[in-house]
Amino acid sequence: MSRRQRPGQLPNRRNWIMPRKIYHLSWSNHTLDLGRQTCIMGVVNITPDSFSDGGKFYDTDVAIAQGERLAAEGADIIDVGGESTRPFSDPVSVEEEIRRVVPVIEQLVQRVSIPISIDTTKAAVARRALEAGAAIINDVAALRFDPGLAALAVEFDTPLILMHMLGEPKSMQVSPDYDNLIDDIRTFLEDAVNRAVELGVPRSKIIVDPGIGFGKTVTHNLLLLKHVQAFASLDLPVLIGPSRKAFIRKILKQAQEEDIRPDLPIVETGTQAAVAAAVLNGAHIVRVHDVANTLATVKILDALRDAGD
Repeated sequence: MSRRQRPGQLPNRRNWIMPRKIYHLSWSNHTLDLGRQTCIMGVVNITPDSFSDGGKFYDTDVAIAQGERLAAEGADIIDVGGESTRPFSDPVSVEEEIRRVVPVIEQLVQRVSIPISIDTTKAAVARRALEAGAAIINDVAALRFDPGLAALAVEFDTPLILMHMLGEPKSMQVSPDYDNLIDDIRTFLEDAVNRAVELGVPRSKIIVDPGIGFGKTVTHNLLLLKHVQAFASLDLPVLIGPSRKAFIRKILKQAQEEDIRPDLPIVETGTQAAVAAAVLNGAHIVRVHDVANTLATVKILDALRDAGD
């Protein structure tokens, strides 16, 4: 018992649950109240070389079915991507990326009511996706590769997600280094937000993502999970995407193993631990591959947040 705690007095147990400001996003036919409950973004990778599922949803019909499944399991957003951003990956052409994502989006918008985000760094791809019915732009390059994404966010009146990445996918995991991890990433995101606002994007429609796994070591990623609250000073919703990332697999693999499969149950258990850390430390949105397990995790965490002292 603390020396300052009176007999029979319960200790304050909310100091390990970081505060989370509520943000209300309303656009087109969609509404998101970010912070009241944790928002779940479900991932559909329409790629042959994704690190997380190895091309499992590369077929259009299979990808559509997966999007429907994630929505039924409780996703608040479906994130559709047609280009792998795994470490050391090569870019694909605009035409190929459009070929992969547009048919899936066209079908999903007719089958699910939740917003679909397009995960791309290319304005030409984003335009076709938005015309097909996508309602959020998720830019892992934070306008560095194609500032034209900002103009599209304005034209289509959509939210814009800006993520931190060190360099580009081809080189981001080659000895990543920072002067001060949290300060450097926060400054990067602040600059990206300011650039987006200067290009006409309303600040009220911007979401930031510190970029778990994008140019970070295992320690960097763990520190980001511990210090999600540090990004609250940006006064914007924070998205965290730890699902199946290499840092989880490196921690969980046996010493003699080079790597373990991202879709193993033990990796999902590790993902849920990372999701829990992110939510307890203030994340508004978590981006995951397994929505059903994540929904169970965040329901418990949100109930803890609402339970009071």
